[in-house]
Amino acid sequence: MNAAPILRIENLCKRYGDFTALHGIDLEVPDGEFLTIVGPSGSGKTTLIKLLVGMEQQSEGAIWLRDERLDRLPANRRPTCMVFQSLALFPHRSVGENIEFPLKIRGEKKPVREQRARELLDLLRLPQDYYKKRIDACSGGERQRIALARALAFDPEILFFDEPLSALDYRLRKTLEKELKALHERTGKTFVYITHSLEEAMVMSDRIAILRNGRFEQIGPAREIYTRPQSRFVARFMGDVNLFELRGGVDGSTLQAQGLSAKPDALGTLDIVADRHNTLVVRPERLRFLGPESAAEFIAVGTIAASYLLGSRVQYEIDAEDGATLVVESAAEAVELSPGAPVRVGFDRSDVHVIAERAA
Repeated sequence: MNAAPILRIENLCKRYGDFTALHGIDLEVPDGEFLTIVGPSGSGKTTLIKLLVGMEQQSEGAIWLRDERLDRLPANRRPTCMVFQSLALFPHRSVGENIEFPLKIRGEKKPVREQRARELLDLLRLPQDYYKKRIDACSGGERQRIALARALAFDPEILFFDEPLSALDYRLRKTLEKELKALHERTGKTFVYITHSLEEAMVMSDRIAILRNGRFEQIGPAREIYTRPQSRFVARFMGDVNLFELRGGVDGSTLQAQGLSAKPDALGTLDIVADRHNTLVVRPERLRFLGPESAAEFIAVGTIAASYLLGSRVQYEIDAEDGATLVVESAAEAVELSPGAPVRVGFDRSDVHVIAERAA
């Protein structure tokens, strides 16, 4: 994305007494981007969103909206809006009154408010007769759309989202993920989305920022982070993965991969970094079962421990000979293996990404 940044975070730090929740983080968000910030509990997601919307003040650093210090504006004067998990709709008011509320606070006349509310009903694909419908008569999915319409009524430059879909059932959540992505494309607004759900992030985002212990571990497009993680933490956080530690010389002559037999020179052609902990990363879909005469550049041997049907695919857990557990995914109709069955699995250099981390 080539747009200039609309939001810049510079050396942002937040301390609570002796505890540091955010450690001098930096971030640029291009205008019109859908950025999702994910991380485990305690990573700093909630702290960051509170600083961005003005609910708390940073200990150090700056937050910029284009060329203006956003952090110097009170929350009610920031050209941003927040969509909370709780939605915070007024149950005793109509849909139209809820959508118009930000405009009423701004002092807009009733005809202007109603026109904007009805435009937003169309944008969020809600029937026009919902304008007079009571909030408590709306479904969960409809309330999510109404909360989005109310946020857009303010015409914010950035919309912040704090896990707005986490309380919904799976089917509705999947529907609204697609609708949010489509809404972002229709409006061209900048979305900054906080979630613990990696699946939400993968479906909707232009980029994902992974937060860990108050620091960004990696920022990039979903596919890049999934296929080229920069750390073992990111590799595991982005889904099931097989990790093989490398030991020995970087020239490949004495290099060994834990639990693997490798063809001559196969390891020597990988991007191994001296004086680092080097780990091979292989996603489950890149491992394949090998027949008696099949070949691969890297091979592991073990027995089937368990299998799980994932719709069109099956995931197999394998107890490898070295004691590790491997994960393989294949098309449901491709192979059928029972627990205890001996197997050989393999992969090639093209299936591998190497993580080179500094020694602790």
